[in-house]
Parts: sequence; C-alpha cells; structure tokens
Amino acid sequence: MVQLTELVSYADDLLEVDRFSDYCPNGLQVEGRAAVGKLVSGVTASLALIEAAIGAGADAIVVHHGYFWRGEDARVTGMKKQRLRRLLDSDTSLLAYHLPLDAHPLYGNNAQLGEQLGLVVEGRFGSAGDPAIGLHGRLARPASASDFARHVAQVLGRRPLLVAGAGDEALIDTVAWCSGAAQGYIEQAVALGVDAYLTGEISEQTVHVARECGIQFIAAGHHATERYGARALGRHLAANFSLEHEFIDIDNPA
Repeated sequence: MVQLTELVSYADDLLEVDRFSDYCPNGLQVEGRAAVGKLVSGVTASLALIEAAIGAGADAIVVHHGYFWRGEDARVTGMKKQRLRRLLDSDTSLLAYHLPLDAHPLYGNNAQLGEQLGLVVEGRFGSAGDPAIGLHGRLARPASASDFARHVAQVLGRRPLLVAGAGDEALIDTVAWCSGAAQGYIEQAVALGVDAYLTGEISEQTVHVARECGIQFIAAGHHATERYGARALGRHLAANFSLEHEFIDIDNPA
C-alpha cells in the first residue's frame, strides 16, 4: 500500500507536469481513499473503464484522457454526473496525465509507440512554447509505404489509413510520429524532411498536404496509438510502490 498523496507527488514529479501549459489539470483529478493497493491504468476515463476498474478492485485509476477540459461545460450533469458519481461513491481516485504523458522519454505515449513499432528515436519536435511531444527518427530497416502500413496494422491490431503522398512503393527510411490527434503537425514533419509522418487521426486538409508535399502519411487511430503510455506508467508506478496493477483496454475504433 502507498499513500495517495505520495503516489500523486511521485507521478507529478516523474512526468514534470509543471512544465506544461495543458488543456486540462494534470495529476489528481478526483480524490478517493487515502491508501492505494491496486492501480488500474487505461486510456480514457470513460464510464466503462471506471466500472471495470471498480469491479477489478482498484483504489485508483490512472489515464491519459481525464476530465475538466478547457472550455467544456462546467456543470455536473448527464454523462459527467454519472462518471463522477461512480468514482465518488466507490471512493476511487482518478489521476490523469495528458501532454506530460505524451512527452515522457520512457513511459510516454510517443516513446512507447516508437518502441512498439521498432522505430529508432533521433530527436523531438512539436509546438512552440511547451516541451516538444513528437518524436522523429528512422525505421530499423527501410520499407515501402504499403509494407510499413501493414507492419503498423499488425502491431496495433487495426488497419491504418495510408495517404501515400510519394507513392505506395516509395521507400520509407526516416519517420516522425506523434500519437493521438496530432495531424496538425504534418507540416512540421515536412519541414523535418522525413519520408513519413504517423499519428492517430486525419483531417480533410491533411490529405492535400501529404499529396502536395510528397510525404507518406499514416493515421493509425487515436486510441490505438495511445494505448501504451498509460500502461507503461501504471507498470512503473506499481513496481516502484509494490502495488498490484492491471491495464484495462476499453476498445475504441476512433
């Protein structure tokens, strides 16, 4: 068992939450019981994850997508009421780490995604102001766009959307990647001079950028690209504090 305050303080320091100007509060979002013996990790604090975590005996849940996003309706009604009521009634804590979990060099979504795909990290990129969350590097072995897309499908368990801006069979050596809804970084990837850019989502204009700039673009799924950070963080916290840990994946096709 570990005190909740100690667990939160350690995770906050590990992920350097004070370095980020985020769209939501990072760290403890809903306070539950004072001691934690079992930790459940997951991608999003949906009602399905909360119910599954409570059923698994969790004292605390750690996620990438939590609550209280900037600009959202502050009223506790409907879906928000149901989620918060289950957490509060069960005395279960919720910890959420958004950009800090994207960025961490070991346990972050992008570091873990690169590891899953066998990508070699050579540097970082991202928006100005905050710490860079995207990574760039190269494939362990050059592959065609179609072959790399098949590799992504095999590893992530879902078929990605490929926009082959340089042609299906053009070889990919260098690649940039950023999990989730980071399709807006494609022009930064172009500026880096990489052969391909991989993220979770796609927008209408992304297709035109890929085609006109001759870059291979892969949208591999928001959820699919962000399954690995929360799991890695949960495993680390559990090992550090001798906790029981379980990763619960609530499937999401987006």
